[in-house]
Amino acid sequence: MASPDLVLLHPPSVYDFRRKAILFGPISDLVPSSPVFDMYPVGFTSMAEYLERAGYRVRIVNLAARMLMDNNFSVEKTLQKLPAPVFGIDLHWLPHAHGAIEIARLVKRYHPQSKIVMGGLSASYYHRELLQYPEVDFVIRGDSTEKPLLQLMDSIKGNNDFASVPNLTWRDEQGKIQETPFSYVPDDLSDVMVDYYDNAVRSIFRYRDFHRNFIPFKRWLSYPITAVITCRGCTHNCVICGGSSFAYRQVCNRDKPVYRSPEAVIRDVKRVSRYTRGPIFILGDIRQPGDDYAEELLHLLKNETNKNQLILELFTPASREFLKQMGEACPNFCLEISPESHDPEVRQASGKHYSSESLENTLTYALDAGCGRLDLFFMIGVPKQTTESVLSTIDYCDPLLRDLGRNNRLSCFISPLAPFLDPGSLGFEQPERHGYHSLWRTLEEHRQALLAPSWKYTLSYETEWMTRDQIVAVSYEAGRRLNRLKTKYGLISKDTGEATERRIETALEMMRAIDDIVARGDGTDLADELTPLKSIIDDISMSTVCEKRELDLPVSFLKLKPLSAIRSWISGPR
Repeated sequence: MASPDLVLLHPPSVYDFRRKAILFGPISDLVPSSPVFDMYPVGFTSMAEYLERAGYRVRIVNLAARMLMDNNFSVEKTLQKLPAPVFGIDLHWLPHAHGAIEIARLVKRYHPQSKIVMGGLSASYYHRELLQYPEVDFVIRGDSTEKPLLQLMDSIKGNNDFASVPNLTWRDEQGKIQETPFSYVPDDLSDVMVDYYDNAVRSIFRYRDFHRNFIPFKRWLSYPITAVITCRGCTHNCVICGGSSFAYRQVCNRDKPVYRSPEAVIRDVKRVSRYTRGPIFILGDIRQPGDDYAEELLHLLKNETNKNQLILELFTPASREFLKQMGEACPNFCLEISPESHDPEVRQASGKHYSSESLENTLTYALDAGCGRLDLFFMIGVPKQTTESVLSTIDYCDPLLRDLGRNNRLSCFISPLAPFLDPGSLGFEQPERHGYHSLWRTLEEHRQALLAPSWKYTLSYETEWMTRDQIVAVSYEAGRRLNRLKTKYGLISKDTGEATERRIETALEMMRAIDDIVARGDGTDLADELTPLKSIIDDISMSTVCEKRELDLPVSFLKLKPLSAIRSWISGPR
């Protein structure tokens, strides 16, 4: 088995989550991964494929998923047996701040001569602060790091001419932090993500990672959802989003989005369907580049024989005609819309400027067009939102589910904005303007906050309208009320509803117990008092205000297509 030139490591949010008693709360209920965020970024596979085309061997190791899958899995022993000249660690979203640094420290302990490079949106934002940690050698900034990473690998292998690598921050021989101009911001993605799904399959065979290191997240084998990227950047300015147009300008030096061609998107859909029968999420509102782009993509999808259910998303309401085209191109499609609030004033303060009438019309048009599943996502903790407003959102869902349920095809979800405001977002950069009181600013402050005993103490903000206590309390109450609505209208079984109700009540009991322990502050070790609660806390952390599997789409019994994977390995480079 060939040794890799680069190992890409995905850390858990908190490195020692298996030992610490932390009530993570409902921070990951509405995503496929767990509260330790065990899903690695799609960019891992793109970078790996790009470097492999240039002759480097790249291996992906999902440490977070391995730690979840096996309580006896030793990170240290695994890293010790993974020699490589370069290790890459993602710090894409800020909740990985603790785990990323701890994994870097372990790598340096066992491979002191190896170089560690970090990247991702949060790494780009905190690039200079990251170099304050001696374990980190390089940070590559931006949303398109394939080419700079290749140049960095060449420099490490060659003459250490780091000054020629764009978007790079590093320490020179005197220990002084240096950075090159942020000059690589491509407006063409045709040379990346060319063969990344096929390359991923070949890598699994090469390193014999059939069910372990390469897995995208813990439960992927039972729910093999995949993502297809349409662009880098965004045209919208949602206040809380670290992937907004404003944030991309701040963090990635990107003035406007760059789009992949409709043909490239279709190519990915085809390749994914060769290996899995799971749903395929086409990320981004396909109308962002314009109507012509969306129509061309839908035309190409209509001509495909792909049988995987497609998930699409809308950032703003759509016309009846457009949704009819979507239904014709993608039979039984799943559609996701995130209005944040039922209240137009709150929605507008969040950066979403459309009426409730246009939203409700869109729901009707989508269901009329044959949408097989329509998910509506609401948020807690956005500007101008009070506790009363949050609970009114649940009241708003009742007639929607009653009148538009249509064989349980419409579902509503709600979750808190947690644990952090995204650095680079309008809410983070202009907190007073948007009614936020930002509690943590530095990378180290966020790292330490992740070790707090419950998500209330990790939460990085309050608003003019809600304190942290109120955000936590209303999150559980809204979850309880929505759970009862979904049980009432048959969206979930009575047993599932009762189980969720019990988890919410247990979570509230644990919150009170943790608050009592923190309030006493009698000099005893906090960890010692929390340890007896750990098994209960762990049980209610994976799903809290809703059962995570409520988000899953139906997948056939045979979820994967192993013969296609074997053919890819045989026919491709090994």
